[in-house]
Amino acid sequence: MAILERSSPGGQLLGIEVDPKSIEIAEKRLRPFGGTVFLANENFRYLEDICQRYDFHPVDGILFDLGMSSFQLEDARRGFSFKFDAPLDMRFNPAQPVTAANIVNHSSEAELASLLREYGEERRSRLIARKVVSHRPVSTTLQLVSIVRQVLGVSGKIHPATRTFQALRIAVNQELANLKEALEQTISLLGSRGRLVVISYHSLEDRLVKQFMQRESKGCLCPPGIPVCTCGHVPTLKLVNRKAITPSPEEREANPRSHSAKLRTAQRL
Repeated sequence: MAILERSSPGGQLLGIEVDPKSIEIAEKRLRPFGGTVFLANENFRYLEDICQRYDFHPVDGILFDLGMSSFQLEDARRGFSFKFDAPLDMRFNPAQPVTAANIVNHSSEAELASLLREYGEERRSRLIARKVVSHRPVSTTLQLVSIVRQVLGVSGKIHPATRTFQALRIAVNQELANLKEALEQTISLLGSRGRLVVISYHSLEDRLVKQFMQRESKGCLCPPGIPVCTCGHVPTLKLVNRKAITPSPEEREANPRSHSAKLRTAQRL
């Protein structure tokens, strides 16, 4: 809404979202803006194709707001939250074939441990994987929470199942792979001085965004020690903010779920 208000008159917005429920909500909220809004119920990993289909090329700005929405977390039926008992689902798009239950019940112990370590940064991933395998089949969120608690206990400020749920959600929706593919497509879509803005909510996402923006803001990418550049890389972006922008104390108080958000911005050269 803010983008449409600031870009009026003449501005247009293309919204891309894989969750059909989010599209429904956006259609209702943005109806007053009429023909200036186009909504695509698709995965942003196909960003370039979607933009070409809607004749959005070049664009003045691209905003990626990553992760899940509050309404997804609060919908007990979706299986994203460890606060409600629900089917172990975690799909952003209910039409996707793979659920969290599929991964939990059909991955090997080694695969499950690797997933928890890589996507959840869970230090005790092997013990959790072993415990999960010994309790299969696991079909609900609270079943999984109970298993994780048997390994980690209940101490600390962070819920013991937080990292496990994060890892499964990322795996189910292929979030990091989608982000990598989408980032690479932004360069060809942005017009001169166009801005790329990304809001991430955990370190794995932020690391990908940071590395991409830093790489594209440099010239030569050859390894140190090579006397003559052979890569021919030319910088395509300029960093607008060297460090990530984080929520103010006032914003965190008003919106506690924003506490982990990091915003990075770069401008097309």
